[in-house]
Amino acid sequence: MAKRVVCILIGILSVLGVTAQQQISIRVINQYEAAVDSIVVQTGDASTGYKTDHGKVTISFDPSAPVVISAPAHDPKELSGAALTEGMDITLKKEFTWKDLVNPMFYIVYGGLWLLLFIVFAETGLFAGFFLPGDSLLFVAGIYSVNLSDQLFKDLGMGGIQNEWIGLTALLILISLAGILGNTVGYWTGRKIGPAMYNWKDGLLFKKKYLYQAHDFYDKHGGGAIVVARFLPIIRTFAPIVAGIVGMDRKKFAFFNVVGCVAWVFSMLFAGHFLQKWILSQFGFDLKEHLEVIVLGIVIVTTAPVLIKLFFSKKKEPTSIPPQTPE
Repeated sequence: MAKRVVCILIGILSVLGVTAQQQISIRVINQYEAAVDSIVVQTGDASTGYKTDHGKVTISFDPSAPVVISAPAHDPKELSGAALTEGMDITLKKEFTWKDLVNPMFYIVYGGLWLLLFIVFAETGLFAGFFLPGDSLLFVAGIYSVNLSDQLFKDLGMGGIQNEWIGLTALLILISLAGILGNTVGYWTGRKIGPAMYNWKDGLLFKKKYLYQAHDFYDKHGGGAIVVARFLPIIRTFAPIVAGIVGMDRKKFAFFNVVGCVAWVFSMLFAGHFLQKWILSQFGFDLKEHLEVIVLGIVIVTTAPVLIKLFFSKKKEPTSIPPQTPE
């Protein structure tokens, strides 16, 4: 009799253990808000692997036990089973790789607006920033403009400002100023040490051929090259330097510099912001969930003219006498 009671109790406990399992749908992303493709959920002694659909997945777990969610190349995350709710986002920290340096979200996540401003300045001001993701960074900044402007106003002690247009205008002014300052530093660098750069040896961050390409571009387009170059990776790094080397009039350079920087920042920033809003409202398509594809598309579009010139244009021998800066 006692054995029968014990068996019945064990059966009841087993049923209770099975029924304690719950199912919920969650979304698993990394700190860059990119979907995680596959995860492993450990609850108690059991581990189950799942494939996600753009980060979305339905998991089974024991709400009375801790739940550990892990993924390849990501740090695992432990949560209380009771804390998991339907539709919640779980963020796993992706391990750093060198490829992250060309991911615009890397700079937004770890540096925010202030690192963004430095990158825009460095692309031309330090003439070694041609590898930085300027165009795609600004487009992504437009998508996350609310977050960036909120950070700005909080840092300035003006956290109560929640106006979309004020936030966008503030970002436009600050980023444009960073670009204008970077170009100006590049221009004065060209006037002071530019001719000597034609004798520099190629290194990791400096390639003499880029300097010649920028010089040819400037010769072809004149002052408007400063405006056009803002939209072309690599070329925009060296265009203001070449303008200084050939002694472009300071007032003329300042005019084209302001026009080019404002036009570049306005087009990229506002395109990211309003395209995200319009596409989401009209088609229910969230650009934030497809940033990798968007960034790749921007890189292809912006670098295509440069690549076409590199591979399909007739190669010219670089001038043997570097251009001299007029006194």
